[in-house]
Amino acid sequence: MMATSAGLPLLLPLLLLLLGQPRAGAGAHREAVVCAGNACYTAHWGRLSAAEAQLHCSKNGGNLATVRSEEEAWHIQRALTQLLESEVTLATWVGKFWIGLQREKGKCLDPSLPLKGFSWVGGGEDTLYTNWNKEVRSSCISRRCVSLLLYLSQPSHASHLPKWSESPCGSPTSPGSKIEGFVCKFSFKGMCQPLALGGPGWVNYTTPFNATSSSLEAVPFASAATVACGDREDGQEHYFMCREKAPDVFDWGNSGPLCISAQYGCSFNNGGCQQDCFEGGDGSFRCGCRPGFRLLDDLVTCASRNPCSSNPCRGAATCEQGPHGKSYTCHCPRGYQLDSSQRDCLDVDECQDSPCPQECVNTPGSFRCECWVGYEPGGPGEGSCQDVDECAPGRSPCAQECTNTDGSFYCSCEKGYVLAGEDSTQCQDVDECADMENGLCDSLCLNTQGSFRCGCLPGWELGPDGVSCTPGPMSLAPPSGSPQGEDAGDREGKLVYSATVSRPTRGPEGTSKEAPTTKGPSLPRNAPITLAAPDMLAPSGPPGVWMEPSTHQAMATTGRAENTDEDSVAKQSDEGTDGQKLLLFYILGTVVAILLLLALALGLLVYRKRRAKREEEKEKKPQNAADSYSWAPERAESRALENQYSPTPGTDC
Repeated sequence: MMATSAGLPLLLPLLLLLLGQPRAGAGAHREAVVCAGNACYTAHWGRLSAAEAQLHCSKNGGNLATVRSEEEAWHIQRALTQLLESEVTLATWVGKFWIGLQREKGKCLDPSLPLKGFSWVGGGEDTLYTNWNKEVRSSCISRRCVSLLLYLSQPSHASHLPKWSESPCGSPTSPGSKIEGFVCKFSFKGMCQPLALGGPGWVNYTTPFNATSSSLEAVPFASAATVACGDREDGQEHYFMCREKAPDVFDWGNSGPLCISAQYGCSFNNGGCQQDCFEGGDGSFRCGCRPGFRLLDDLVTCASRNPCSSNPCRGAATCEQGPHGKSYTCHCPRGYQLDSSQRDCLDVDECQDSPCPQECVNTPGSFRCECWVGYEPGGPGEGSCQDVDECAPGRSPCAQECTNTDGSFYCSCEKGYVLAGEDSTQCQDVDECADMENGLCDSLCLNTQGSFRCGCLPGWELGPDGVSCTPGPMSLAPPSGSPQGEDAGDREGKLVYSATVSRPTRGPEGTSKEAPTTKGPSLPRNAPITLAAPDMLAPSGPPGVWMEPSTHQAMATTGRAENTDEDSVAKQSDEGTDGQKLLLFYILGTVVAILLLLALALGLLVYRKRRAKREEEKEKKPQNAADSYSWAPERAESRALENQYSPTPGTDC
């Protein structure tokens, strides 16, 4: 029933609220409103930062808009279209409008998620709808916000959903590049149908978020409506409030069309009826509904007899009609479950049941299995993981030997090397000759890559074990110790080395397990021995003992192990003696030549000194006797007569 002046005292608070609101068309608010479902969307002009835009929305009880579905994207597009229609046609221009999708500082991009790591201002990171304009920038050091990108110069912009563009969130002094406005969203527990006018008049709605409009497809709960029938200047105004009549049932508390007129009947706005209008013979009319629908208590609106026709289920939930068409049930797709309202769906975290053998990652409506480091997908079962063979040819990170393990690997080195490098994948040679106290060789030691060589002083030969030294065929076998003095000096530079050998095996008490041999000459620590390359120091006698490089074991071979005759020994001895004599001859000849040069120089020096001395004596020789004398200066006579022994000058006593 229409409110009259008798009910005016009850509507006085509402009247005071409406008096402070401007009417539609006043142009005071640069915004557009679209209401659908259980939410209203408002589009605003204003070059604000994302934080300032969110503050503006929250002051009226809302947030920056979410775009969780394509349906919601179309509602926002309609609001933006209304906003743009109120402005002068713009030239080539691109504008951005903030929405409530943001990523906080320190949170990085996640390409595996639809929202790429962003989350809605009102809460939640899951979504069934995305519309990114381009690849999202991978940045973690600053806060990022999303805006709707509109190409306002295109006449068909209302038929295309705006793309999502992410950028810095701006500041009060610098709101952001091409930011022209923002979109707010306000959610409500229910909506009322717009008031129906059966005759001339106007209606104006004032929403709880202080927006005014005369054309809303759905009016949010707690909104006020002002209705005037007839001419605006002379018509009487009536006031209504959208109230909750029953759970999930909202209406204005009136019945029948407003501003009905017998003059117009059903010809004006279909008599205010939603579906059918039936006229009576006396100028009256009534509203009716089509088959499958029923007339509601307001005698204007029709509702389907199917309870699912009003889309009571939200989000991904689908409605299923109950028995006799009097109830309904909402169902969620696989991977989702109903929330506490039993009308919307929430994602199910399947990873709580540990469905994966190793790592489980939950996704909206599903999940995926991943493998740990060192494993890769494979095997007979779904989501199973198999070990990665890091030591396979072409993949081994080790310098020498690689051993694969379950989920990992480790490196090792051949004998004579040790692990090196920060990741212990490289091998470094061991200097076996560095330990002078516990030397591996009896005499001389030369380090090589991965092993070492033993050598002996001249006159000594390597034993079969490649480590000890035995007296050679030319030596007189000194009692023990190393040759010293002239013998050592004469043999300097003629050293015998073995082939590369490995570290000999020592027994528990430090003794070698090799067969005992005659101990060779040992050198003092600071003995001035000149070492040459092994190939240059090979002795002129029988070949030395060489170790097999491939086995690194002391397996000795001799050039002439068992058939060395006395003639070859004597020949080699003569050759060695001739060489020593020739070397001595060269040394003595050089010394004699140097001595002759020194004698010649000394004789020349003595001759020149004697000659210089004779010339000097010749110049000093006198010509006559007078040349040896010189005249004395004259003195006064009185002075000459003075007695030099007188105590007082001029007196005799």
